[in-house]
Amino acid sequence: MDIGHIQIGQKIKKLRELKNLTQDFMAAQLEMSQSAYSKIETGESDVTFKKLELIASALDVKPEDIVTFNERMVFNVQHNQTGNGLVINHMTDEMKKLYEELITQLREENAHLKSILDKVLGK
Repeated sequence: MDIGHIQIGQKIKKLRELKNLTQDFMAAQLEMSQSAYSKIETGESDVTFKKLELIASALDVKPEDIVTFNERMVFNVQHNQTGNGLVINHMTDEMKKLYEELITQLREENAHLKSILDKVLGK
């Protein structure tokens, strides 16, 4: 599953901006320089799954929220009672169902890819 460096970087940038966070803040959370963090958002730097987890933690969202983020949808990013920090407003029931199915599919693909990696790495 290739999500592309630029595409994932743009998603991270949009979520950071929606949270009203600076690149300096994100860089400090990730223990890196602002210029190194900037390369993540521009797609000049690889985003490993571990790095994606750290970025998601700094943004107070789940890694899959970053991967599946669609800026064309209307998002109201705030801290909510479930603690995932991502609330989706203005969606029809059909759109919500499709979104949930996509998340389920991505989780299944992720689990499958992890099992393949485990086999290749002999775990």
